[in-house]
Amino acid sequence: MIDFTEEQLERYSRHILLDDVDVDGQEKLLQAKVLIVGAGGLGSPAALYLAAAGVGTVGIIDNDVVEISNLQRQIAHFSKDINIPKVQSATEKMSAINPDIRIRTYREYLCADNISEIIMDYDFIIDGTDNFPTKFLVNDACVFLGIPFSHGGILRFNGQTMTIIPGQTACYRCSFRKPPPDEVPLCAQAGVLGAVAGMLGTIQSAETLKYITGAGDLLTNSLLTFDAKTMTFRKIRLDRHENCPICGSEPQITELVDAEQAVCGLA
Repeated sequence: MIDFTEEQLERYSRHILLDDVDVDGQEKLLQAKVLIVGAGGLGSPAALYLAAAGVGTVGIIDNDVVEISNLQRQIAHFSKDINIPKVQSATEKMSAINPDIRIRTYREYLCADNISEIIMDYDFIIDGTDNFPTKFLVNDACVFLGIPFSHGGILRFNGQTMTIIPGQTACYRCSFRKPPPDEVPLCAQAGVLGAVAGMLGTIQSAETLKYITGAGDLLTNSLLTFDAKTMTFRKIRLDRHENCPICGSEPQITELVDAEQAVCGLA
């Protein structure tokens, strides 16, 4: 049991006031470990909200540096951070919000060779990547290791997200079997409304906090999509498939591999 300081009780008071969270839920948050894959448009708001919420250990993996074109949507990075590693920039902002938490950084590409070793120590993963090969890799590694995660993708005015609990709910491959064809445009080619990244990343952080505290219902066995142009939200039911190539009764995928495809993260 954590012996909360007066400062912590005040900092997290709005959580503690919630019947579905209270002191027990805040203690779970302070003991939790969450990894954010990608410190960009989705990872930025997620990182800030997890830090503010008091998630005890937050890991961030990203190999890129901040570019001026990132600043339109990647709110963890400021103009002064251009050419600084994104994990370093995000860590600075998270620590400024909440010096209580521990931040682990990985300035490297996530790949089949390193993903299992990196994610195995975490309770929950947030997929904030912008390419399909990494999204499928995160799904496959999490299924193999039994680690819950939040999938997210954005493009133009649209976003989509789902939460996966391996062994219990539909996984990403249950509905999306393999990366789509190369004709799917890059975010850099098709564009994205900056606030859409904030909307989706915030939903992913809410799913993370709900999973840790046990509050509410998760976006499992369903895909939440939205169109910010019309502000239309839709929840599509997904089923776990017995013939899924990785979580089905006779899986065909038995090892992690790196796919080759450079496309944006919206199916």
